[in-house]
Amino acid sequence: MSSEAATRGSPAAIRAAGPLARIQGHVLRVAQDLQYEGYSKHDALNAPWLEQLAAGSRAARLIAIQAVMRCPVHIRPLVGVRTARNPKGLALFVRALLARSRVLADDQSAIEARTLLDWLVAHPSPGFEWPCWGYPYPWQDVGFFAPRDFPNRVVTSFVVHALLDGFETLGEPRYLETASKAVEFLLKAPRTLYADDRHRCVSYVPSAEVEWIVMDVPALAGAAAARVGALLGDAVLVNEAGRLVRYVASKQTEYGAWYYAHPPQASHITHDNYHTGFILDALLGYREWARSDEFDAAYRNGLRFYRERLFAPDGAPRFMHDRGYPHDIHGAAQGIITFALAHHSTGEGADFSRKVLQWALRVMYEPETHWFAYQQHRFYRTHIRELRWCQAWMAWAIASHLENCGEWA
Repeated sequence: MSSEAATRGSPAAIRAAGPLARIQGHVLRVAQDLQYEGYSKHDALNAPWLEQLAAGSRAARLIAIQAVMRCPVHIRPLVGVRTARNPKGLALFVRALLARSRVLADDQSAIEARTLLDWLVAHPSPGFEWPCWGYPYPWQDVGFFAPRDFPNRVVTSFVVHALLDGFETLGEPRYLETASKAVEFLLKAPRTLYADDRHRCVSYVPSAEVEWIVMDVPALAGAAAARVGALLGDAVLVNEAGRLVRYVASKQTEYGAWYYAHPPQASHITHDNYHTGFILDALLGYREWARSDEFDAAYRNGLRFYRERLFAPDGAPRFMHDRGYPHDIHGAAQGIITFALAHHSTGEGADFSRKVLQWALRVMYEPETHWFAYQQHRFYRTHIRELRWCQAWMAWAIASHLENCGEWA
């Protein structure tokens, strides 16, 4: 980006066009040089021989995925895992690029974001009546199996927000149109796991067999639906979004936390970092788009728990509330985003967003390669090159801090 382009922004934007914006530019260029094709956390079955070896066996798929994921060295190229474009990662890069275009008046970032958005619109998951997206690899989780490109509500909700950012920043109605159709997938695809007049919970993947409740899923779906409903002036859609968010709020513990799954014993994950951040951002988003203070108390209590129990005093992200290590780059990125959004809404949060960002730059950033490391363990750091998990999340985190807090870390 030229200095002339940077000077077209506001005084705050000009101040932001410093070292932090340059780091974000390096991180984005890593992705651009790779044409946004990279590795993802659970992508072991993108190695054809592993996919064939584990075919038909839930246990074999879990073992293969966990073995590659937990290996402390970058084993994916050695075992033949293929790189791919991850729609969730693309959505994060789109949001980072669009925020960069707004903060720095950078036309080239807007052009790049448009190219990625058009790719997402042209490459939804096949076989569904609504646009929707999933992961580009077969994925065995504890509660379900998803074939390659099988859609899910988490990825689709992230793409919806990227499309809406594109609509609001670039003025392209077709992005709102696609997002509104994707929200139909979030609300109408199988399966509803719980419903009454005021609450509703939907499944992670659109499968009639899935019984597993993952707590951030209805929160993410509800926030995306509320944003589309607000843009369309659709009160019925906003009300339906409220049922989803209300279900999640009703499951908050008395000390402000959420379990990853319901019932809690359904997963070994208890109160973890980034899923808690997802829920908090969804509550805050619903507040803005529905113009409702219904969940303000849940948000305040949750944000307090998040800050006090899921981060160390120096900003290092705890993996879970009772487990410090490993410090995961996704947890750091989510903390930066969540506290930056809190600052934008309440005027408080910039200091802690900055503290987490400073920790990430000091401990996890590699200036020579412009990559963020995957995890910091007690005695070693894993330098695994995961494009979505490391680069996409931190590109969006830096953008969120710049746009909402407006200062160098």
